[in-house]
Amino acid sequence: MEVILRVDIEKLGQRGQIVNVADGYARNYLFPKRLAVPATEANKKIVEQERQAYLRREAKAKAEAEELAQMLKDVTVVIPHKAGEKDQLFGSVTARDISEALAKLNFTIDHRKIELEHPIKQLGEYRVPIRLHREVTVEIGVHVVPEEPPEKS
Repeated sequence: MEVILRVDIEKLGQRGQIVNVADGYARNYLFPKRLAVPATEANKKIVEQERQAYLRREAKAKAEAEELAQMLKDVTVVIPHKAGEKDQLFGSVTARDISEALAKLNFTIDHRKIELEHPIKQLGEYRVPIRLHREVTVEIGVHVVPEEPPEKS
């Protein structure tokens, strides 16, 4: 029996794919758990429409990510942080700190998109990649400077 998968199933296929399975497997497992639907002409048309809509959304998201990448490619954020001897930071600069610094420059970037291998623990200049989309990554500059002590009056 031919069925259209509604979800990815290991060793069977991906979502939207038409596969041939045993009648009993389809009736007793795939259909009741809503993992697949029969491969009728109507269902094939619906799946094709969903696929086209997905491709349009994906293309739009990629275009927006590329536009944002063009704006971000020359950006350098300056993050003041308390530091001790030998430029060692008290604490560290994390992806969340970089996201907050970008927000001050009117760029809303989720901290989970910032691919910081490990927190920054030294003063200095760094290049940090940001994955804006599956296929779009941009590097920004991060300059960690010593925090100025408050003036005593």
